[in-house]
Amino acid sequence: MAKAVPDAPGDDAGQHYDATPYLPARGGLPALRRAASACRGCPLFRDATQTVFGRGPARARLMLVGEQPGDREDVQGEPFVGPAGQLLRRALDEAGLDGEEAYLTNVVKHFKFTPAPRGKRRIHQAPSLREMTACRPWLARELRLVAPEVLVVLGATAGKALLGPSFRVGEQRGVLLPMPALDGEEPGTAAAGQLLATVHPSAVLRADDREAAFAGLVADLSVAATVLE
Repeated sequence: MAKAVPDAPGDDAGQHYDATPYLPARGGLPALRRAASACRGCPLFRDATQTVFGRGPARARLMLVGEQPGDREDVQGEPFVGPAGQLLRRALDEAGLDGEEAYLTNVVKHFKFTPAPRGKRRIHQAPSLREMTACRPWLARELRLVAPEVLVVLGATAGKALLGPSFRVGEQRGVLLPMPALDGEEPGTAAAGQLLATVHPSAVLRADDREAAFAGLVADLSVAATVLE
């Protein structure tokens, strides 16, 4: 049963920057997904089409976390269905990982964007630290429920959300790290499992040498594949 929240957003909805009041008191991923659809934990809900929650097996051995949904994800309501998601699935396949058996989600559950000066195109904007912090309770609960053996962090935003502001993709990518403690947990009591950082697939799409960038992503994912053999 979800905690009491307003039936309709008022003028101050989202201004407290905290999703915690919207989390259900109990239940699995279906209950969490239903509750997230009504989240007003930060102002991003106002312009987004809908909440884009994670998808995949409830007890997936592999979990991948990106930054936020993009334009295509915002419209369809599913994570990683746009060009970056298609590239990620191809990289998973080449690394020997089954994308259909993985749980895919994002640090932030609403699409943050600015309208293009002309036309209807919506230009992606990186979420702020305040927005990531507000949305973190959803990710923490997802991690507890899925309890993956390997958590792959895609890009700097996801890495900083889980490992702190000092995280740098270039310094820590492709290296297996201990699973970080989640919200409300004491240091040293993190769940079993390992974390692996790599670049976000959208960075591969933007790279000057896309072939080399894609090969690097596959190489990083191959490290996760060896753990899950």
